[in-house]
Amino acid sequence: MNLVVSAIGQGLLWALLGLGLYLTFRILNFADMTVEGTFPLGAAVAVACISKQMNPYLSTLMALLAGMLAGLITGLLYTKGKIPILLAGILTMTAIYSVNLRIMGGSNISLLGKKTLFTNQFLHSLPQYFDSVILGLIVVIIITLLLIFFLKTDYGQAFIATGDNPVMAKSLGIHTDSMVIVGLMLSNGIVALCGALIAQNNGYADINMGIGTIVIALASIIIGEVAFGELTLNQRLMAVSLGSIIYRLILLAVLQLGFSANDLNLISSIVLAICMMLPQLEKIINIKQPIMKGVKKHD
Repeated sequence: MNLVVSAIGQGLLWALLGLGLYLTFRILNFADMTVEGTFPLGAAVAVACISKQMNPYLSTLMALLAGMLAGLITGLLYTKGKIPILLAGILTMTAIYSVNLRIMGGSNISLLGKKTLFTNQFLHSLPQYFDSVILGLIVVIIITLLLIFFLKTDYGQAFIATGDNPVMAKSLGIHTDSMVIVGLMLSNGIVALCGALIAQNNGYADINMGIGTIVIALASIIIGEVAFGELTLNQRLMAVSLGSIIYRLILLAVLQLGFSANDLNLISSIVLAICMMLPQLEKIINIKQPIMKGVKKHD
């Protein structure tokens, strides 16, 4: 039971990663590689600030702002520097690696004996692993509601229009470059917030903790869409969080079968590949069924 509760808590905390990437991957229609740098950046900033006796809440806010700054750099490289978005993200991600080493003063930094968001008296009084469930649920609800509110505003609608059809959006007077920059800033800010929470939950930040994060984020998005089918935009945002929980439960089930924790990235990639191929497999099955019926009638 404790393992299931832990998986749900981890799913809620990691759901922020999927929510952040959703803004660029589904709304702006490109996968931003910057997230592999901003996730450990958020962790590094939060842990470094906390280790210097800064308030955990303020430290987490600093991590969010650092992520937004990274998104701003990627956005400027893409919109003003005319660098392809994939390369712009990789350039920022690579630069962040050195920045993280500077912030932490080494490859990792511990929070042993330091106050974090998880050492809150109320959370500390809860049963084992329920602290991550409660805090994760609170943060996910707040971020999801803020995104829903943002996307319903005129500015948010212009943001959606930019992703749907940039040419038409420009013809309507929408400054598409600004929309892309704002989208990247919001996305990477949320991803950095996720990194800050995960680091505080784990009790440390590590330079390599961002490896494979884009696969985890994509898995949350794709699993949520596959599991719940046709949804409105608001419902899809909620489905991302549920997809993240399902993904963690799948990993838990796989590990219980005897696989090593070292295989997690491989398993993540396989799960994501299968989920992304499901629509194509459904088409193949639907095509084969009428053919088989025709063969039977002919016989």
